[in-house]
Amino acid sequence: MGLSGGVDSAVSAALLKKDGYNVTGVFIKAWTPPGYPCSWKEDRRSAMRVAAVLDIPFITLDLEKEYKKEVVDYMIAEYKEGRTPNPDVMCNKEIKFGHFLKFALNNGADFVATGHYARTLQTKLPKKVLEKSLACATRRPPPALTACRAGEDFSERSFFWQLWEGTDKNKDQSYFLWTLTQDQLKHILFPIGDLQKPEVRKLAGKFGLPQAARKDSQGLCFLGKVDMKGFLARYIPQKKGEVLNSDGEKIGYHNGALFFTIGERHGFNITNKLEKKTPLYVIEKNVEKNTITVAPAVEKLSSNSKSVILKNINIIGEIPNKKLLCRIRYRQEKIDCKFDGNKVIFDKSQMGVAPGQSLVLYKDEICLGGGIIVQ
Repeated sequence: MGLSGGVDSAVSAALLKKDGYNVTGVFIKAWTPPGYPCSWKEDRRSAMRVAAVLDIPFITLDLEKEYKKEVVDYMIAEYKEGRTPNPDVMCNKEIKFGHFLKFALNNGADFVATGHYARTLQTKLPKKVLEKSLACATRRPPPALTACRAGEDFSERSFFWQLWEGTDKNKDQSYFLWTLTQDQLKHILFPIGDLQKPEVRKLAGKFGLPQAARKDSQGLCFLGKVDMKGFLARYIPQKKGEVLNSDGEKIGYHNGALFFTIGERHGFNITNKLEKKTPLYVIEKNVEKNTITVAPAVEKLSSNSKSVILKNINIIGEIPNKKLLCRIRYRQEKIDCKFDGNKVIFDKSQMGVAPGQSLVLYKDEICLGGGIIVQ
């Protein structure tokens, strides 16, 4: 059980023990930026208190080097290329369900569990889908509209795992879990996925856990709440550039186009008095010229995207040959779309599409996978 020190993972551990699982608590030690408050020690103490109350073994898994290389360095490299990455997605892929899962399985575990607000469901594969899966298991790359992944062997299996949204829609974290595969999902438990957050708080008190009154952590996975521009400025030199309006006229300045994402409305300075009266949003950025173009919400409508191209696509299960739903940012209301290979076509144009972010596909509450937006 991944114990972060927070209430969600604490209650998850308690529920698993109550259900008869043999639970070992694992605190994952990640990398801490130099000069930032060192919170991991207090988080670890909090996790240890959970293990003491529940009377379960407790160990610390040091993934500091892995986190720095595969999450932080990735994030910095993406920003340097002018893209807006999603480090929480990479944290889940590489750390929690990458190194942590491998560590657990290599040390005799049957499952890893986390406090994510998401659900898994094992379901029988329809015969026609199974036949397609068997056929595509020998083809590379697999067709987009089947339930297979390159290299997977479906010959001995008629069941597959689905990833569902959490019951609490205000806390649902399926958006950050789209990289999970069939081989991973069969070893993953989300004990609080069918609960509402207030229920989790009540259960923490019922189990006598000290986290019952502890505030939720916010911000980046493991790093917590950090000022992103300030953090990136340590690794990417700031360079003063021009802020332009949609007519190409200079109306202000900023400290580096690399630091901005499409749809952002803060962090730049407007010197034109007329432009100051209206909220402005970044609608375009030119990394080579170090400029950003901004516009009010009304003008911003003209910068909408009708479709996007994806890379690093991961398909969890069957993609129905019909209209789907998707999100292009966390907590966005799901939007109607069509999925065609590596292209997603929106029924209605979308504002604020940012290369580097994740697009996640859904069928109702089922998360079907996703990819990283290229353009």
